[in-house]
Formats: sequence, structure tokens, C-alpha cells
Amino acid sequence: MIANGLTDKEAFARLRLIRSQNIGPVTFRQLLGRFGGAQKAIDALPELASRGKGRAISLADPKRIEDEIKKSHNLGAQLIFLGSDDYPTLLAQMESAPACLIVRGNKECLQKPMVAIVGARNASAAACRFARTLSYDLKERGFTVVSGLARGIDTAVHMGAGGGGTAAVIAGGINIAYPPENADLQNNLADKDIVLTEEIYGTKPIARHFPNRNRIIAGLSMGTVVVEAAPKSGSLITARLSGELGREVMAIPGSPLDARSRGCNQLIREGANLVQSADDIAELLTSFTGQVSEGKWQSFEDIHDDWAEDSNAEPNEDEREDVISLLGMTFVSVDELVRQSSLSAANMQMILLELELAGRLERGAGARVRMLH
Repeated sequence: MIANGLTDKEAFARLRLIRSQNIGPVTFRQLLGRFGGAQKAIDALPELASRGKGRAISLADPKRIEDEIKKSHNLGAQLIFLGSDDYPTLLAQMESAPACLIVRGNKECLQKPMVAIVGARNASAAACRFARTLSYDLKERGFTVVSGLARGIDTAVHMGAGGGGTAAVIAGGINIAYPPENADLQNNLADKDIVLTEEIYGTKPIARHFPNRNRIIAGLSMGTVVVEAAPKSGSLITARLSGELGREVMAIPGSPLDARSRGCNQLIREGANLVQSADDIAELLTSFTGQVSEGKWQSFEDIHDDWAEDSNAEPNEDEREDVISLLGMTFVSVDELVRQSSLSAANMQMILLELELAGRLERGAGARVRMLH
């Protein structure tokens, strides 16, 4: 059920690593690069956390990992790990790319060019019909249409592109249907299309999971189309993330008299592409190069090489205290910390790892960090 060339032992260790306390996507990638394997990283975690002088780290119970793998397998789901051939290429470019995706369905959908269509849960009937037609037309042009399986526009998108042309990113465990009325649709999509999540099996979706889901939607896609959305909505978050990744941001114009169109009109006013058909979208995406606008994601091998360049260096207590003195409650870039300290990049990353594993550091978007109380 492991959808890549990893051994079962390494796949098990990687899942246990990402399920352990204080291990996020960036930390996961750093640890794999530093130690070369998940089990070696797990063995090193207690000592690393102790150097951070916070609370002791809680490692994921192996029995829970076995249970998660067994239940996922029984449901027909697979695990795709970051760095494997099956992992979506564009998603891997994100700094916060999920370490593991749990998927049900046709993995070939993830190998096609992808475009996201998102919009309001309380969408108008006309907008839902338009989204359904638009997604069908894009499927016919060879795209996989990505959305979040929510009420309204998302549901219309999946219905329109269903049958081999859509990917549903959900905010709960792979076995949880949300909203409940979409249970049949979710099961249908797991047949010829694909359903995916980064959440643990059995996890019920809560508010903080939805922004995480939105980043995956944006990360998978060459661009994001917003059909209907209020000015402050999750759909606009997805569009903003898409723009930050250097992907196309597109919006369907609407009546200024309808509050559900104000978000789209606002996006267009701010520079988003006005689109009205699948042809408009396809034309915009034909010139997409697949390159991110800022930075470049590092593979485990790249990170390992960075560590190896400074293999003899090991941060001492004075250096740890210097880094802590530079950190505050406001996010600051790691590059800025390196500039303002006398530390190498490798030593800085090691100290930040220690603090995060000890529960004293939080990572934000754009390679920024801050201290926690």
C-alpha cells in the first residue's frame, strides 16, 4: 500500500516521524536530510529536544502507526511520501509540502496538469451550474480539476469533472466524509478520480485543518480559479497562496450587487486574470513553466549536502543563547538570523530544530520563525 519505492521499514519510520510531536513538514525535511533516514532521525529526537531545553518530545506510538496503516489499507488507501516518484511535482515545490499524502483512487489524476476551482459554500445556482460546466470542459481538455469537496462550488466542480478528471482534497481523515451529505460523492470520486488528505486516519475536520487543506489545493495546481467568494473567505486564501507560489490566479467576474461576487471582483481589481471559459484558462496555463516565484524547495539530498559542508561544526551553549536572544514573538526569516549572527546556515538550522522539537519555536510561511512562550 506504499505508493513509492521505499522499503516497508523506511515508510513505517517516516510515517512515525511525521506523526511525532512538534514535527512539521519543514522539520521533517530537515531531519531526513540531516540523518539520511527516518529511523536515525527518530533515534536522535530525544537528545535534540533536550538541547532545546523545553519539554521532552513525545514520539508517536508504533502501535498507532501500525493501526493507521492497517485501517488505510483496508479502506483501499495508499501512502505517498514526499520525495517519491508518485508525489505531485508542483506540490513538492512548496516549503510546507506535506510529508505524506493518504490517497484513495486513481493516482494517474495526479500526473496530469492540474487547475484548482474554488468558491462559496452558499453559491448561487447559476454559479454552481457554471462551475460544473467549466470543470467538465477542463477535464475534456486533459486537466485534473482540484477542489475541496465542500458544499456549493466545490461539489459542483467534482460533479462536473468526475469520471477521471478531478482531485478532492479533504480536511479530515481519509475515512471521514465532510460534509456528511457528500459521503456518496466522496466514495464515487475514490473510484475513477482521487481523494487525498494529509490528516491522520479517523481525524474529524476542525477549523484549523481547512487552511492546511487550502495550501494543498493551491500547491497541486498550476493556477486557481475563484468562481464566487466573499471578500473574506477560504477561497481567497487559496487564491493568495496560489499567487505566492507563482501560480496563475484567475477569477470569474460577477455582479457588484451580489455579495458573493465581491471577492472575485476584488481579485480582478488587484490583478487576477479575468476568465470566462475553459479556453481562457487553458490559454493562460499553456505558458506555465512550473517554476516557483521565490526560492526553490530542497530535496533530502540537497539538504544532506548542506549539512555535510559543515559536518565538523556543532553549536555550543553560547551560540544557542545568541540565537534565542535574536528571536522574539514576531516572525523573522531564517536568512536574517544567519546574517545577524556569526553562525553557519547548518548550525543555525540545528539550533532551530532543537528549539522546535522542544516546543519553543514556531515556523511560519516563507522560512520564518518565532519563539513561543
